[in-house]
Amino acid sequence: MCGRYAASRRPEDLVVELEAVPAEGQQPLPADYNVAPTKDVHIVRVKRERDPEGRPTGAGHRELRSVRWGLVPSWAKDVSMGNRLLNARVESLTEKPAFRSAARSRRCLVPADGWYEWQKKLDSPGKQPFFITPADGSVLAMAGLYEVWGKGEDRLYTCTVVTAPAVGALTEIHDRMPLVLPPERWADWLDPARDDVEALTEPTPPAVVEGLELRPVATAVNNVRNNGAELVARVEGTSAPADQPALF
Repeated sequence: MCGRYAASRRPEDLVVELEAVPAEGQQPLPADYNVAPTKDVHIVRVKRERDPEGRPTGAGHRELRSVRWGLVPSWAKDVSMGNRLLNARVESLTEKPAFRSAARSRRCLVPADGWYEWQKKLDSPGKQPFFITPADGSVLAMAGLYEVWGKGEDRLYTCTVVTAPAVGALTEIHDRMPLVLPPERWADWLDPARDDVEALTEPTPPAVVEGLELRPVATAVNNVRNNGAELVARVEGTSAPADQPALF
């Protein structure tokens, strides 16, 4: 699953790294080291371009936009439905009514520094939080879906993070993980003309997983009110993940 992550990059850096254009009229989001559900987050999507009369031109470009985390389908009666749709399991993207339309044509990237998971401690009560992040410091792009709810000035953009079975060393912490996409798969995932969802949702490549650092961090991250770069700092003296999955 993915219920908490860190996103500290500046919008002007994200547009370069993800080859996107900032959405018009939006205030930049500040660095957030404890991103929680229902917060505003950055996504990258393909925005369809229109001519001066408002007709689709058939062209499009990558857009960096801030949206609310928690998918609200266009047919939802109210926005509270988004509180339950924080993650979308890759196994049921084309089956669940809340996800299947977006999975076909409204896919996005959710940029992050890394995400948090918690593992049950073997020698003491409680759970040890880990920050899972690219060891080389590069941007991490999680597969996501987005939706638009409402009309006119009241339109609300929302997103969900796609999750998949954990692979490699990540299975030692949790049985699921965000579907992390390497740069060579970004264009295909974002392409609204691609509707072969099964091909697009192949597992995260082993090389990407091997390049992730599983960093033990302090339990301060457990409280969503805490924020700051200290949350992602390594806790010295903490053991590496135990050689068994966490119990949740």
